[in-house]
Amino acid sequence: MGINVNKEKCTGCASCQSACPFGLIDIIDDKASIKIEGCTLCGACVEACSFEAIRIEREIAQALFGDDHHGVWVFTEQSKGEIKSVTHELLAKGRELANTLKTDLCAVCLGHHVHKLEEMAFYGADKVYLIDDPVFAGGSEDVYVTELVRLVKQYKPEIVLAGATPFGRSFFPRVAAILNTGLTADCTALDIDADKKLLRQTRPTFGGNIMATIICPVKRPQMATVRPRTFKKNTPDAARKSELIKLDFNKEALTSRTKLLNFVADLSERVKLEDADIIVAGGRGLGKPENFHLIRDLAGALHGAVACSRPPVDEGWLPYSHQVGQTGKTVCPKLYIAVGISGAVQHLAGMQTADCIIAVNDDPDAPIFQVATYGIVGDLFKVVPLLTEKLKSQ
Repeated sequence: MGINVNKEKCTGCASCQSACPFGLIDIIDDKASIKIEGCTLCGACVEACSFEAIRIEREIAQALFGDDHHGVWVFTEQSKGEIKSVTHELLAKGRELANTLKTDLCAVCLGHHVHKLEEMAFYGADKVYLIDDPVFAGGSEDVYVTELVRLVKQYKPEIVLAGATPFGRSFFPRVAAILNTGLTADCTALDIDADKKLLRQTRPTFGGNIMATIICPVKRPQMATVRPRTFKKNTPDAARKSELIKLDFNKEALTSRTKLLNFVADLSERVKLEDADIIVAGGRGLGKPENFHLIRDLAGALHGAVACSRPPVDEGWLPYSHQVGQTGKTVCPKLYIAVGISGAVQHLAGMQTADCIIAVNDDPDAPIFQVATYGIVGDLFKVVPLLTEKLKSQ
C-alpha cells in the first residue's frame, strides 16, 4: 500500500487515530498501525501528524491506481439536438482548470443531429468527442452510462464534469460507481490545488450551513457535477477551432433496461428561471399567498420571472418550480429582487452570483443585505407597490 508509518518518529500520540474518517488506525505498543484494507489514501492522518511520521508514497499509489490520466472533460448535455446552457458554463470553468493543469479541455457529446457543435470550440474546447446515433435520442440512461464509461476507460481523462441537472444527477453517479472512483455532487466551486495538482471540489453540506472542500487524491478520473448557473459563460470566440473526433461504437452490444415513454413539461413554469434575466422573488415575509400579487405585479412591470424562497413552497403558496436555493434552482440573472426574504444560506446558495441584487426587508440585520448590491430597509407592503407604480409610469 502507498502509506507507511515511520516507527522511529511516531510517538503514539493518537492524533492520526482521531483524524482517520474510517477508523482504520490503532495504537499498538505506543505506535500507530494503519489497516491497509479500506484505506483510500485521503491524507487526513498525514495532516494530523505533527511529527511527520506518516507518509503516502505517491509513486506506489500511482502504480496501484494509475497516473496516465490527462485532460479535462465536460459532458455535453443536450435535448433534441439543442445543447444545454450548463455545458457552456462548465466549459468556461473547465478552461480555467485545463489551463492550470496545462492540459486539453475536451467536450464529449453523445446525441443525434446535435446542433452548433462548433460552439464547443468558441467556449474553450480543444477537442470534441462525438458519437452521433439515433439511439441517444431516446434519453435512455443505460446507453449513456455504458458509452461514457467505455470512452473514459479508453481515453483516460483526469477530470470529468457534468451538469447537476435531473439527467446529470441520475446517470453520472452510475458512471462513477462503475469506474470505482469518487463523485462530488452539486458543487458550487472548483479549483486546482497548486501543490498537489488535485481538483478541489466545494459544495454545501449539513443543510447548507457548512462548505466542504473535497478531493479525490488517488482514484481517476476525478468527477463532479455542478448546478446550472453556478459558473458564468465565457464570451464566445468565433476564431477558436477544435478537433472534432467522430467515434463509432457497437450499437448491437448496448442493452437498456429502461425506455422513455413520454416527456411531460411542467406547465406551471411559464418562464424558466434559469433563463430569466430579471427575477423577482418573495419569501415568508409576504405573510400569505394572496400577497404574492405584489411580486407578480412587480415582475410584470419589469418583464421578469416570479420566484420564491423555500417557505412559500413548503406552505403551498407556489409550485416547487419557482423555488430558488440549495434545494431549488440556482439562478444567475442580471437583476434579482428579493422581497421579504431573510437570506438563509440555503437561499443564498441559489442566487448570490446574480449581477445585481436588490433586497427589500424590514429587518436591517437580515443576512440578505450582506450579499445585496442595494438594500431597502422598510415595509415591503409600502415599498413594492411604490416601485411597481413608478416602473409602470415610465
